[in-house]
Parts: sequence; C-alpha cells; structure tokens
Amino acid sequence: MKTPETPTDVAEARPSKSQRKREMLALQEMGAALVGLPAGRLERIEMPEALRGAIREARRLTQHEARRRQMQYIGRLMRDADPAPIREALDAERGASVRENARQHRLERLRERLLNDEAVLAEIGAAHPGADLARLRQLRGNVLREREEGRPPRAFRELFRLLREIDDGQ
Repeated sequence: MKTPETPTDVAEARPSKSQRKREMLALQEMGAALVGLPAGRLERIEMPEALRGAIREARRLTQHEARRRQMQYIGRLMRDADPAPIREALDAERGASVRENARQHRLERLRERLLNDEAVLAEIGAAHPGADLARLRQLRGNVLREREEGRPPRAFRELFRLLREIDDGQ
C-alpha cells in the first residue's frame, strides 16, 4: 500500500520560490535580448505569435513604466514557450554558440587555404555550385596585394564575408 506524501516530500519535489524567481528573471532577460534584436533576425527565430507581437509592442513603447510592464508580460509569455530554441538562436546571434564558433573557425581556415593556394577555388566550386568563383579569385588577388603593400585588410574581410554568404546559401 502506498503511503501518503508528507508535506516535506512535496516541498522537496518542487523548486523553491527563489529558484522560480531566478528562472523568471532569466526568461525576462531572454525576452529583453529578443526585443533588442533587429527585426529581420527576430523573424528567423521560431516562437509563438503572441510572443512575437508582444516583442513588437515593446519596441514601440517609449515610456519607462509601460515598457517595464511589457517586459514582464514578455517574461510571462516566455514561460509558455519552449526556451531552448530561442536560447540557441540568441546564442548564435551573439556568436556564443559552439556550432557558430566552429563554423567561423572553419571559414577562417578556408580563407587562409584559399590565400595560400588558388586550387582551393576548385574545391569551393565543387562544394558550392552556385559560388561566384570569379569574385573569389578577384578578392584573393586583392588580399595578396593588400598584404604586399601593407594596406588595411579591407579585401581580407570582404573575402570572409563572401565565404560566409556562400556557406549560408548551402
């Protein structure tokens, strides 16, 4: 026969009031980060439509108290949403995601390989059929000239952006 649960068993099974408050504040902070994102990036994050509307409304508000209440409301809506995909998307936006960091390092290594050997263009063309190889070749030459002349690395950065765009298009 099962014994009835004692009040101490029930209290141990649920989180403390302090823990619940920490969790709610974390959700509010995540909501504040969502409010701070540009509209285009926000649209790419999967979330309930009610939360998306509340975030749009918070952006519109200018009065301090109204915005504070709206942020609390966003935190309450965040409790009903699955925070894992939202947190992952925010981490990726901040560049804190392990996957995003690995991607950045992979692209940096690809850029260095391309600068050291023009044959890497064929690899890029095989892996990404729609890649603009002529533009990559031109940027590679510009980077090499920049290095020779000791100029600021403008084309170096542009080459990385182009490689990232090619990788995004995959």
